[in-house]
Amino acid sequence: MKLGRFTVTPIVFGSFRLDGGCMFGSVPKNLWSRTIGADDENCIPLVCRSLVIEDGQRTFLVDVGMGEKWGEKPRQLYGIKSNSELARGYKPELITDVILTHLHFDHAGGISYRDAAGDLQLTYPNAQVHLQSANWAQAQNPSPKDKASYLMENIEPLKKARLALYDGTIEIVPGLFLHRVDGHTAGQQWLEVVGEGERIFFPTDLIPTSHHLPLAYHMGYDVCAETLLREKLAFLERAHKEDAIVAFQHDSEVVAARVGLNERGQFCVRERVNL
Repeated sequence: MKLGRFTVTPIVFGSFRLDGGCMFGSVPKNLWSRTIGADDENCIPLVCRSLVIEDGQRTFLVDVGMGEKWGEKPRQLYGIKSNSELARGYKPELITDVILTHLHFDHAGGISYRDAAGDLQLTYPNAQVHLQSANWAQAQNPSPKDKASYLMENIEPLKKARLALYDGTIEIVPGLFLHRVDGHTAGQQWLEVVGEGERIFFPTDLIPTSHHLPLAYHMGYDVCAETLLREKLAFLERAHKEDAIVAFQHDSEVVAARVGLNERGQFCVRERVNL
């Protein structure tokens, strides 16, 4: 999709599954299952969708999937079907910038790989890595709530990368903004791309799928529900007011949509959008 000088392309690094109850928190299954089905172990299908953003000079990759450093047991547990080959001909060495929304394994697992000797190497050796400083700190000293999502094999290699650490909202190049939110985990950042009257919002785990648009539908993984709900409401109100395209990172069916309100006043998909 063209947005002014930007070309935005969604790519999928693979699929996985997570427990539906965890994905919808306090919302009971007899409500959330009306819109998305679960398997016989109560897990719902998810994907690792990333964005490639090109402006003619730089190529930004937003999140890097789960990677290939998985043993057989976690592959079965999470139903991981990974694909670390970038679609549409993007080569890792040509990626100039990697934006990591946060360092949970389903967003940052592909930042490194093991070479023939078993040593960890950076997948995108020429890229500058953009991250919120609060998330960098959180990843190195995680809380018991999200410790299992921060894996040292994804954190340690970044110490050799060209890290650009931020504290809050920043416009890293004209028209490309990062916004800090803390409800899901400290120092998560969502992305905004603006060009010629159109804008794309990439909320990452603030709103992981289109099924999470209703305000009360959020994950049990979130470290602070009160903070997340406040951030989510502000995001959705702005997305609705500005008629932004919202791209969903984990939705296996809906890539992107414009947000509307249903007859009960709940946020919902008004119109699907193909990026």
